[in-house]
Amino acid sequence: MPAGTLYRGREGMWSWVAHRVTGVLIFFFLFVHVLDTALVRVSPEAYDDVVSTYKTVPVALLEYGLVAAILFHALNGLRIVAVDFWAKGPRYQKQMLWTVLGIWIVLMVGALYPVLGHAARELFGS
Repeated sequence: MPAGTLYRGREGMWSWVAHRVTGVLIFFFLFVHVLDTALVRVSPEAYDDVVSTYKTVPVALLEYGLVAAILFHALNGLRIVAVDFWAKGPRYQKQMLWTVLGIWIVLMVGALYPVLGHAARELFGS
């Protein structure tokens, strides 16, 4: 392999990887959601049991992760559209990625409040 042709993993590669990982996670959630909803036709009691497991702290944290994945995927998708359809997009793709990450962090910190409130109610009662 000639020197200088090995991709070293800059921001573009990591955003590409994160976009695909979040897409797979969202697909997995939708698949599980369809399965658990279909369970109501098979056995309403089993459906109730499954839904009751959703009211736990670990699942609340997984829901927070789902929100994080959806939000990043959406914001990064807008960045990808800008890179693809804006003439200056490729030139500013790195700055747009850092902007996406900044907006994502601010929104995720704001989304922590309901998750922590739910976890506190489950752990300590209300």
